[in-house]
Amino acid sequence: MNNYYKQKCELAAIFRWTARLNMHESVVNHFSLSVDKDRSKFLINPGGLHFSLIKASDLILIDRNNIKKSLNDLSKDRRPLVTALDLHSSVHKLIKNAGCILHVHSKYATALSTIKNKKGQDPQWSGYLPPVDQNTMRFYERISIDQDYDGMAKGDEAKRVAKQLVDKKILLLRHHGVMVVGANVAEAFNDLYYFEKACETYVTALSTGKELQVVSHEIATKTAKQWENYKPSNIADLHLKSLMAILDKEDSDYKE
Repeated sequence: MNNYYKQKCELAAIFRWTARLNMHESVVNHFSLSVDKDRSKFLINPGGLHFSLIKASDLILIDRNNIKKSLNDLSKDRRPLVTALDLHSSVHKLIKNAGCILHVHSKYATALSTIKNKKGQDPQWSGYLPPVDQNTMRFYERISIDQDYDGMAKGDEAKRVAKQLVDKKILLLRHHGVMVVGANVAEAFNDLYYFEKACETYVTALSTGKELQVVSHEIATKTAKQWENYKPSNIADLHLKSLMAILDKEDSDYKE
């Protein structure tokens, strides 16, 4: 299996798995993966195709330096969404660690994006996601938050959003959803998976109406660092490998 085909299969696999987890929204969310060192060429999904149907062969190669040429041979119903092209082009260009970019309007991350920020009122609160369990602590002080929602991410809005990532891997988009970046497919998807789980725990805990037991800044900081050094160090790769093994048995046409 050559590396380019392997990258396409990995990206197709997480489209399928994201659909299984019901973290997608209709046919309008989008993932991309750079396939060269300077992140000028990237794979992205066509607009209007459900995540559960995406195959490796459906993925479109875009040159962000010549997007019009990249689209020349594509029918209108095969072209990526304009907002997706603007957003992913900007992030791949501006953010060094953005080898893979995942953007979804998943249920719990989106719910989190609607909760009014308490930062500054409570020293134990890190942005939107308080450290109430191990998964929320994984992202303690590791989330960028876009506070200035201004409609669909097109043109200048896409560039503004991209700059919000700074040195973080998670960007919570106020009133919108979440964007996760990683060096590769495995790393980005693993973070997306755990972030949605963390948001689910927090939103579920809030629904009880009871006061939450939030750990100290010291414990949250310690646990976040432990997550970074978690062994085996290739846990994200093992996660993706396992998901692909399941798909190979149950939904193998993703590789076509």
